Amino acid sequence: MQLLDMLEEGLRDIDARGLRRRRRTIDTPCDAHMRVDGRDTIGFASNDYLGLASHPRLVAALAEGAQRYGAGSGGSHLLGGHSRAHAQLEDDLAEFAGGFVDAPRALYFSTGYMANLAVLTALAGRGTTLFSDALNHASLIDGARLSRADIQVYPHADVDALSAMLDASDSAVKLIVSDTVFSMDGDVAPLARLVELAERHGAWLVVDDAHGFGVLGPEGRGALAQAALRSPNLVLVGTLGKAAGVSGAFVAAHATVVEWLVQRARPYIFTTASSPAVAHAVSASVKLIAGDEGDARRAHLQTLIGRTRTMLKETCWLPVDSHTAVQPLVIGANDATLAIAAALERDGLWVPAIRPPTVPEGTSRLRISLSAAHSHADLDRLHAALQRASADAQREGAR
Repeated sequence: MQLLDMLEEGLRDIDARGLRRRRRTIDTPCDAHMRVDGRDTIGFASNDYLGLASHPRLVAALAEGAQRYGAGSGGSHLLGGHSRAHAQLEDDLAEFAGGFVDAPRALYFSTGYMANLAVLTALAGRGTTLFSDALNHASLIDGARLSRADIQVYPHADVDALSAMLDASDSAVKLIVSDTVFSMDGDVAPLARLVELAERHGAWLVVDDAHGFGVLGPEGRGALAQAALRSPNLVLVGTLGKAAGVSGAFVAAHATVVEWLVQRARPYIFTTASSPAVAHAVSASVKLIAGDEGDARRAHLQTLIGRTRTMLKETCWLPVDSHTAVQPLVIGANDATLAIAAALERDGLWVPAIRPPTVPEGTSRLRISLSAAHSHADLDRLHAALQRASADAQREGAR
């Protein structure tokens, strides 16, 4: 059992550094108020930014899709699994999110992780150079590694450093890769400058709008729409399990780019298509996001964001300057962060502790994820609990 002993030793090391991850079990629909591990909880952990995960219209659409198309797809998209629901959703997404490029087309994936792997491995390869923001999501990092391209990491959001790297590169094919909204800091990439550099150097610009789609821009069309950007060099990845409230992801780009992905993207070609019922529900979500109710939910969310920014500045810790639904509060040490998260849990609040390697050493934090499903009373509860925890931490520090 030497192999198991090695794993046990590794787990003990994870525990000693305060880095063990634990799952929580939820017995109710994803919402602001849930029953978690048998306790009633106000959740600030999910990415359900518009509060749509349990929306009656989406629940009904999912049931309708199952009645119409059955439970499963039966195969990969290229071998019998591509249903009318998938085709309709791709048309809907191209129209809704593809305004940044002429002749837009969208491709639906089962997960955002798969979509990022697909794009980077299909567009990059040996002999190409990929320029990656230092704080990109793990799926972008893994996609870059799997592409076998030469990878150059530029300092977070530092367009001057990126420009110098591009100037020094003689690669025939270049890819700039960045999140739009960074999931652990909540800040937004300098997208206009990135588009300018991509066009100047004839590079692809791949942006992952996981935390912007549905929330940012007119009608929730995303970060590119918010910045009013258009470019044939752009390739957009969007996630459908966060603000959209369902699951899956998509790539939107010029039709030629998407056709290349159909022919060459292994994570698309060699996997069973997701349930058509899910695709049917996502189409309903896109319509809801674009409508008056979507506008109202985004407006309420912006009010909550403003309140939370003010609230976090009243603690003894370091809030990150985020104007998005991701509101981090940097505590520092792993043990201290876990202790504060546990104190909030005792007050009936689920605010996850984020630790290395997800964030750099010494920057462990609470990650408060806001949703349009939250009320101002929910924020009052969070505010009071953080004030108590902050006062306790200050007293401990004075000893």
